[in-house]
Amino acid sequence: MQTAVTLATRPEFSVHEVTCAGGHATWSATEEHQEHRLVLVRRGRFRRSANGAEADLDRTTAYLAAPGEEERFAHPAGGDLCTSIGFSADLWRRIPKGTALYIDARMEFTHRRLLIAAATGDADYATAEELLKLVAIAAGFTARSSTSDDALAAAAREAIIADAPEAVSLCALAELLEVSPFRLSRVFSRRTGVSLTRYRNRVRVGRAMERLGGGETALADMAVELGFADQAHLTRTVREHVGHTPVAVRRLLAGGGRGASAAA
Repeated sequence: MQTAVTLATRPEFSVHEVTCAGGHATWSATEEHQEHRLVLVRRGRFRRSANGAEADLDRTTAYLAAPGEEERFAHPAGGDLCTSIGFSADLWRRIPKGTALYIDARMEFTHRRLLIAAATGDADYATAEELLKLVAIAAGFTARSSTSDDALAAAAREAIIADAPEAVSLCALAELLEVSPFRLSRVFSRRTGVSLTRYRNRVRVGRAMERLGGGETALADMAVELGFADQAHLTRTVREHVGHTPVAVRRLLAGGGRGASAAA
């Protein structure tokens, strides 16, 4: 069952919160939408099929859809929560087209700021400003599609997101996936546009932002629980990926009302 709530709408764009409550492992019936859309995952994971290509979606990926595309979805991991952003044709032209977009921590941070801005009701300035920042960042990322290499990259992502014990090191992860470390590193970088090291850190920074947005203050404990060497390591990594220290991230993401909590 799917529900949608409009957070902001203007002639140039619209922002919607889309919730899928149930999970089904098989493909859904074909759907068609009549607007240009960028869909970012806020919670959960699912699969999408469109234009003869399939993609696995989670908080580190997003997908683009054009009017009239025939889409099908599968939710083997359960329900999910997404932000669906509709664009005018002019804004749409600024976004690279592809099966999926890699979403780095900086873009997730801007996504969360967009939700907070939408909760203020100021669609003309606050929401529009954060939306344009999101578009500008998205213009720098594009993911390509192939067959076996895409499957290998997806399996590596899955292991890292699921905190598989083998994901503790590149060599152990390669052994789990039955490929050489060199091949895994090369394929992952080519298919996602980032190294395995940066991707793993990006996932951990996303978890840190979720906890910081909820007001967590025990940074040393959080650093250990998320697998960082210490608080200083956490601070350096968050600043590198987001452009702000953990303390600043907590201040900027806290108190956002509905938008802040929904982004968790």
